Amino acid sequence: MSGLVALCVLTALSLALGYANKARCTGPEFDEWGRSEPAYQERAYGDVCYSDIQNLWIGRDIDRHVFPYVHGGIEPDGSLYGGVVEYPVLSGVLMWAGAFFVDTDAGFLAASALLMAPFGLATAWWLGRLSGWRALLWALSPPLVLYAFHNWDLPVVACAVGAVFLVHRWTSVSLRRRATVAAVVLGLGFALKIYPALFVLPLALYVLTSGKERWDVRGALQVVGASIATAVVVNVPFMIAGFGGWLASFEFQSRRQVDISTNSIWYWGFRDLTGSADFQSAMGLVSPLLMLLSFAVACVVGWLRYERCGTYPWIPVSAAMLVGFLLLHKVHSPQYTLWLLPFFVLVRVRWGWIAAYLVADLAMGISIFRWLYLNMMGEPSGIHDGFTAQALMIGVWGRAALLVGLFIVFLKSRSTVDSPGDERVLPGRPAPRLQEA
Repeated sequence: MSGLVALCVLTALSLALGYANKARCTGPEFDEWGRSEPAYQERAYGDVCYSDIQNLWIGRDIDRHVFPYVHGGIEPDGSLYGGVVEYPVLSGVLMWAGAFFVDTDAGFLAASALLMAPFGLATAWWLGRLSGWRALLWALSPPLVLYAFHNWDLPVVACAVGAVFLVHRWTSVSLRRRATVAAVVLGLGFALKIYPALFVLPLALYVLTSGKERWDVRGALQVVGASIATAVVVNVPFMIAGFGGWLASFEFQSRRQVDISTNSIWYWGFRDLTGSADFQSAMGLVSPLLMLLSFAVACVVGWLRYERCGTYPWIPVSAAMLVGFLLLHKVHSPQYTLWLLPFFVLVRVRWGWIAAYLVADLAMGISIFRWLYLNMMGEPSGIHDGFTAQALMIGVWGRAALLVGLFIVFLKSRSTVDSPGDERVLPGRPAPRLQEA
């Protein structure tokens, strides 16, 4: 217990540092809309203290305390109005709640941090219960300082980790029941940031194949049904109250172009083509198709491991699916590293992979804002003009190369929450050789 308390204290210190870093962009003066002055944008990029939380205080009617989705929609040019935000409904409600008692972007950042910090602490507690001292990777990691309050991601990360905790530590009830409750939590995660929905299929396959004598088809279907039902129950009230506003958040993401704001390999690899309508249209098909292919490969490899070992490796498969999403989606925002970080705790990956990824991410996470600042100020920002652009390319392409490797590594590795007997050798099959990859 004392170890878990210490883990949460260390996490709280990292969260405090994360807030202090973002708060450097606030005040000391404010204009009539509650926007920090002077020179907010220049400071946000130049001092590397930018956050979406502070930035979106203006432009989404958050400063006007408009309840999201009910009265708004999307314009033909893709801009949102009437309180609509570009995130799923629970994130929208969280944003509205964070702005309820404040009237400046500084107050919004502080209130949002207070709302989300408990989710970061809960994640630390669950990771500590699941994987012991490896949870320090969450508590003391640079990404937690850089991105904890960059966007509204701590609650969705907590949903993903909470689902794993329910499946593997709530052992007083049957697997079917705890997996069903975990699926409900993943459904709530979908209503926050979409990506936890990826983990429903591996979880269902885990339940399907965990029967002692035969497949548990009913349990697997129950897992899928519970996640879908949860997502529907959460979304339907918003659909009824303002269908156009609810739909607009999804339309915004579907229309999103590959540009500097997406920060993906598609932008950095094809910058000269991003102005082409044909290229943008092609990306609308290529990116999702490649993601689906990566998901299928991960699930199939997981099935091959099941046939050899007797247990479906749903956590490593989930990690690989997330890697496929991060690598191939047309948007790769800096704070997405928070999504991946718990899997470094939950899967036995060699430390070299983890350290390399954190270094590449740090290079990208700092240099991207310095590069934007140089562009804003009209300063030279090419690869031959200084270390900023060089560090950015090292970060972007180093991270991409590591994601390719991690896709393979995760699928070869054992989960840290499993006991040695969890992967059992089926009669007539060779013993598994699963180590840290």
